[in-house]
Amino acid sequence: MSGRPLTRLSPFNMVSLALGFAFLYLPLVILVVFSFNASRLVSVWGGWSLRWYAELLNDQAMLEAAWMSLRVGVSSATLATVLGTMAAVALSRGSDFRGRTLFSGMLHAPLVMPEVITGLSLLLLFIAAGAERGFWTVTAAHTTLTMCFVAVIVQSRLNGLDRSLEEAAMDLGCSPLRAFFAVTLPMIMPAIAAAWMLAFTLSLDDLVIASFTTGPGASTLPIRIYSEVRLGVKPQINAICTLMVAFVALVIVVASLVSKLSEAKSGSAAPL
Repeated sequence: MSGRPLTRLSPFNMVSLALGFAFLYLPLVILVVFSFNASRLVSVWGGWSLRWYAELLNDQAMLEAAWMSLRVGVSSATLATVLGTMAAVALSRGSDFRGRTLFSGMLHAPLVMPEVITGLSLLLLFIAAGAERGFWTVTAAHTTLTMCFVAVIVQSRLNGLDRSLEEAAMDLGCSPLRAFFAVTLPMIMPAIAAAWMLAFTLSLDDLVIASFTTGPGASTLPIRIYSEVRLGVKPQINAICTLMVAFVALVIVVASLVSKLSEAKSGSAAPL
């Protein structure tokens, strides 16, 4: 059996790889380790302890900010996924409608637009509309931010599908809408799940746009952490950040397992 021989990593490549991973993940490791620090000083190690996780349960403001971020993240990611998927279908399946270039450009504009400009423009919009800033304004702002990412991911998946499957379903009597839900949607579901996860993560992480569009009593977790870090890092911040890292990692693992199960099921159902 002929083939290209496997090349072994050189010492230089191994060192470069190790430095790259250290640059990416060493700060997270330090954060997680110091969340179990018994000392009140975050820069002085005082032994292992769950003290600050217990203290976190009594920090009502931090817990309310975390709950606010989770609600905004789930709501905006769901709305962005629905709207972004519809936009992706329009761009992928309606290649000749009038105004497609303008629609595509406006849809993808938030990808390159500075967040300060987006946040300020949305703030002016909400003020002009007389909307009370809070949960719904932050959700609308994050939906605007993340919808374009969803559209890019889902459109790339749609462009790679074999359209003959949809045409065969319509030849057998399905309407275009039914063919989409019966044939196309199951095949792009892994991309939709990945897009939802990315939208949720971007919403959970956003500080700039949320700071423009939120109001009194509706602070998200990044805003709360930023306001407290300016006065000094509290050990509870390490604890809440560790919990958020664990939560996001759990979501990634679950989404990966669901995607693999979906692909395996599709492969077993494919005709030989």
